[in-house]
Amino acid sequence: MFRKKTTTKLLQWIIGLALFVLFSGIAYGKEPPVVIAARGDDPLTEKQTYLQLIQAEQAWNTVKANASLVIAIVDTGVDLNHPDLQPNLVPGVNLLNSKKLPQDDNGHGTNVAGVLAAVGNNDKGITGIMWSAQIMPVKALEADGSGGEAKLAEGIRYAVDHGAKIVVLSLGINKYSALMSETVKYAEEQDVLLVAATGNEGNSVKYPAAYSTVLAVGGMTADGTADKRSNKGLEIDLVAPWDVFTTALGGDYEYKDGTSMAAPQVAAVAALAWSQHPGLKAYQIRQLLRQTAEDLGESGWDASTGYGLLRADRAVTEAPLVDMYEPNNRKDQAKSISISKMVTASFTGGSDLDWFYVDAPYDGTAELMFELQAGQQITVQHTDAAGTFTSVAADPGTPIQLKVSKGRSYVLLQLANRNVKTEVSYRLTTSFTIYRDQFEDNDRQFKAYVLPSQSLSITGTFHQEDDQDWFEFPVEQSGSLRIELSTDTARIDPVLFVQKQGEKAYTVDDNEDGVSETLQLPKIFPGSYYIRVNNVKEYSFPVNGEYTLTIHYDALHMDPNEPNGRSYQATTVSLGTPYYGLVDKAEDLDWYQFVLTEESLVQVDVTDIPDGTSMYLTMYDGTVKLLYSTSGAEALQIAQQLPVGTYYVKLNANVPFDRSFYKFVVDGKPIVGGFTDIRGHWAQDAVLALTQKQIVNGYDNFTFRPDQTITRAEATAILGRAFKLTQAQTISYTDVRTAHWAYTWIARAASKGIVNGYPDQTFAPDQPVSRMEMTSMIARSMNLTGEPRGTVPFTDVDDSYWGSGILKQMKAGGWISGYDNGAYRPDQQATRAEFVTMLTKIMP
Repeated sequence: MFRKKTTTKLLQWIIGLALFVLFSGIAYGKEPPVVIAARGDDPLTEKQTYLQLIQAEQAWNTVKANASLVIAIVDTGVDLNHPDLQPNLVPGVNLLNSKKLPQDDNGHGTNVAGVLAAVGNNDKGITGIMWSAQIMPVKALEADGSGGEAKLAEGIRYAVDHGAKIVVLSLGINKYSALMSETVKYAEEQDVLLVAATGNEGNSVKYPAAYSTVLAVGGMTADGTADKRSNKGLEIDLVAPWDVFTTALGGDYEYKDGTSMAAPQVAAVAALAWSQHPGLKAYQIRQLLRQTAEDLGESGWDASTGYGLLRADRAVTEAPLVDMYEPNNRKDQAKSISISKMVTASFTGGSDLDWFYVDAPYDGTAELMFELQAGQQITVQHTDAAGTFTSVAADPGTPIQLKVSKGRSYVLLQLANRNVKTEVSYRLTTSFTIYRDQFEDNDRQFKAYVLPSQSLSITGTFHQEDDQDWFEFPVEQSGSLRIELSTDTARIDPVLFVQKQGEKAYTVDDNEDGVSETLQLPKIFPGSYYIRVNNVKEYSFPVNGEYTLTIHYDALHMDPNEPNGRSYQATTVSLGTPYYGLVDKAEDLDWYQFVLTEESLVQVDVTDIPDGTSMYLTMYDGTVKLLYSTSGAEALQIAQQLPVGTYYVKLNANVPFDRSFYKFVVDGKPIVGGFTDIRGHWAQDAVLALTQKQIVNGYDNFTFRPDQTITRAEATAILGRAFKLTQAQTISYTDVRTAHWAYTWIARAASKGIVNGYPDQTFAPDQPVSRMEMTSMIARSMNLTGEPRGTVPFTDVDDSYWGSGILKQMKAGGWISGYDNGAYRPDQQATRAEFVTMLTKIMP
């Protein structure tokens, strides 16, 4: 007996030692072994493939539960007796019937609850992302899954007021609501995190996900791409798997899909992350989930997947960053952010620069509002997609508005006080309002915009509350009319109203949100037809989306320009004014005449050419001498630099047409010094002076773009030509290859010490030049090293500023001047006009 015990103990000791050596690797200097991720052992977990996609099992090695944080599910209720949910439920409420419990009569809320927090390792069904939790069911939706904004808002407020820290909203509507907006704001003020689904229609993000402080969750397929049915757009934050296996009514389980199933995954991970960082605020948890998401597709935030795929493992193990966007000190390091969300970042000090870019889906206005410590101010420098530059100061809590063009805009942020030495955190809330369309003001019938009497398609917007657009369509000849109203967003439920003056009106609103409406009038007679376009009354707020009004008018037309079949009968046209015509006979010729009173860049366009037709365009001078000819089937266009004089254009076609008009436009832009955009500009003389010396040049389209910011490459090339640099040194910047257009100029300027690169071996040729960099480059070209003595001549620069000596010397020499308020704005981006003007002052 003793011997058996002794042998057993010895064997156990040997095995234990071997296992210790094997798994620790200490004795042989090996790496520690990979730890197997925690796994739920519930019988149906193998069906939960989404857990692997978000790395939930790896997260469970760190944390798998939070029994002190309440998560509310505002939905159809929850199956209160489901054995895989019941232990994790806390009392909730039935807002539809206060006498009843929030028992699910649809199944949707139960589906959501299972993803969120089905009890883990209880030998039943599945494993929720949270094994143990406090889930509060709030029934705000009917048995068919429908509900109104009032009940939804009530449900959120109930959850907030009864201790919920996270609210899951796997639901949505297309309409902006003042009530919901205030409710969302209330939740944020109470430090409650709202997590909402973007929707499943392949359209715009639904509300409440679209509000700036709500974490908006889209759906991702198993192959790592956004599901085509998942709603996308400006407001999306991140994505989670679209397909799940989860709890169902009656204690059952089922496969479900959609962003409704993605949202609870994010809410659960947020709860686990909050367990690790209980001191964080709701906005910091939002930012942590963005920070730790797995980037998909285009680098950084994008409108399809937001910041990327939810990563549970990273969310619970990575330290929250005060500024997840660093490094972004240069334009080529600019980080993408949504133009309609709240984000957080920081300045390490007064010299820190934060570059961001936003992609505007339309022309419009971007509003920026900053929250930061009192007494600080932020300088915002904005370069629009069209190249327009603006600079404005932003005070905490006071919104600023920036005009943006469709496309990519860059924003440079910096503390106004450059002397700050400590880190300053800030919250930035962005919002976007679409442009005011060209037909405004036409909100009343008597203000109706008069359309040409022809088939056409126009695009408009609802840019303001209760916006409605009236149009007058004059019918000159009998025919038929088909009118279609379509939209690019489900936030518009289009309504079409048509009435011939003094006759019966037609109102068409047959379809749902985002679906076209059509009216067919097979027989119409001469007179004025009034068309009203509007969103349904309930959707009366401004909408970031466009509608398209298409009118098909089939009538026998008459050419309003006839007779113009000979050069001496030519129709005289005004520049920039459209003219409409027909080629209604095989031998028909249409002659037009225009006059230039100064040298101009002339562009002639012929559009709306009927299908199957080729038109021919011939241009002549005042003596009817041939200058240019071309042909085309869809459109014609020529652009010519022409001197003062009279000119003719002849049009004809291969086949006659009389059912629709072509459109003919001649436009001319006066040319000064070879450019169409410097006439009357304050820098005109400087541009002309340096152009004549072949020091500066413009672009291929006869523009100089004086107000566009100047890049490091452009500035270097101009200085090289101005100072006739010829000697070059070998340069090895990673972003300036020998094939780069400015390579030679950069090499020459570098040999003279005029320019240099960055510590990371880049030159950043496309980086905008600041006013101080511009001044310094020009000073070095003049071999000026700066004057340490004397008083700094500008109010926003002191002796500690790196360029103060150069500014003193350049000001004393009369080569630079500041603004009327005594400031120099050294960190503001310099424009091409500013650069050539300063350079002109020093040129002999």
